Amino acid sequence: MAYEGASLDANLAAAAGHDPELVRELRAAFIESAERQVDLLSRARCDGNWQVAAMRLKGLAASFHADGLCLLADEALDAAPGDPAVIRKLRQMLADLSL
Repeated sequence: MAYEGASLDANLAAAAGHDPELVRELRAAFIESAERQVDLLSRARCDGNWQVAAMRLKGLAASFHADGLCLLADEALDAAPGDPAVIRKLRQMLADLSL
């Protein structure tokens, strides 16, 4: 997952004009938003809530070309609500990105 973090940092740097403080703020906001969607996924008990959270996560990931996270969001879209394997993978990816 080191590549995913490096790719995210490069895309954040491009968006922030290479301002290191702004990159840190954008990264924190990105991770916080992604964590919020994963939390909603973990609490979703119906298809509608699960699909909405997964689509929001996919949109966020796509916005910053976080391809690995985007693929996991796609995996969530294909899974049943509350799928523990998908949620575990997403949490691990976010933990890796938080380093």
